[in-house]
Amino acid sequence: MTLGEQPAYLRVASELRQKIINGSLPPHTRLPSQARIREEYGVSDTVALEARKVLMAEGLVEGRSGSGTYVRERPVPRRISRSGYRPSSGANPFRQEQAEGEAGRGAWESSSEQAEAGPEIATRLAVQPGARVMRTRYLFRDAGEAMMLSTSWEPLDVTGRTPVMLPEEGPLGGCGVVERMAAIGIVVDNVLEEVGARPGLAEELLALGGVPGHVVMVIERTYYASGRPVETADVVVPADRYRIAYHLPVK
Repeated sequence: MTLGEQPAYLRVASELRQKIINGSLPPHTRLPSQARIREEYGVSDTVALEARKVLMAEGLVEGRSGSGTYVRERPVPRRISRSGYRPSSGANPFRQEQAEGEAGRGAWESSSEQAEAGPEIATRLAVQPGARVMRTRYLFRDAGEAMMLSTSWEPLDVTGRTPVMLPEEGPLGGCGVVERMAAIGIVVDNVLEEVGARPGLAEELLALGGVPGHVVMVIERTYYASGRPVETADVVVPADRYRIAYHLPVK
């Protein structure tokens, strides 16, 4: 194979992908069988199979048990808005931000429990492994459709035995981290968000309605008060259905 020459399975996958993109193979159409791909493109069964695997890994087609492989409906990505800090109206920051974007119909479910910080979370919170934290899991929905997962951790040596120990309960339940921390005399002055991507975990894709192997975006967020981490969270979003839009003020 010379420089720039594609392996046969990638060439076949590329041609089939183009047919999907230009509408020659519209959504819900059955993908040509392995035998037909072999005959049409003059390749082996192995090459035809590998080409189909590439399209499945890209999320362009899906297998249906006992029926074959079909072109998937391609969702139009919607926006998830994120921004720098602004004073809260008392609403959950998720609902506040989505109301200003394209979604606007946000709702969420949550559950909190005490846990021990594992090594990674302990590093992010600058506490000792095994330190007690409040872990809160969220499932966010837009018009009933699961759109985002989030797990947050707060050190109990900061919030324990205070009115804001439970993020979604008490007098400031449902408010943002900044407001809740301010209520106990802690001034949050910085937030760091790092965005990455990885294959979704089975339980994440089950909750979000994704297909095994699909990619998710992960926002690793940490709030700081005078350099000390007071909350960290992992926000998980399906990469094929949503885009992350940042609105950052210019000072």
